[in-house]
Amino acid sequence: MKGLSHEVRYKNAVFYVQTQDMGREAAYVESLIYKAGTLITSNKAYYYSLLGSPNLQEKVAELLKEQHQRVIRDIEIGRYHYALTPAELGSEK
Repeated sequence: MKGLSHEVRYKNAVFYVQTQDMGREAAYVESLIYKAGTLITSNKAYYYSLLGSPNLQEKVAELLKEQHQRVIRDIEIGRYHYALTPAELGSEK
């Protein structure tokens, strides 16, 4: 598995989450969060401690899935609420 991507709706906005393994040399998984084509933020999870593990590929795949799901949950609970425009907020003030 090289990466995952999903669209996530929150209020009247659509966020796009892309999570990928940056490879053994970099040894991290990165999630990028976009809204309207603009990068909002990124999250990295390093896996140096897993290098040399006999089942590295499976462990990195699990780390990637867990991080991707965590970012989606963060969007769904409003962690990136600050990135919303008044129109995306709707009737909320």
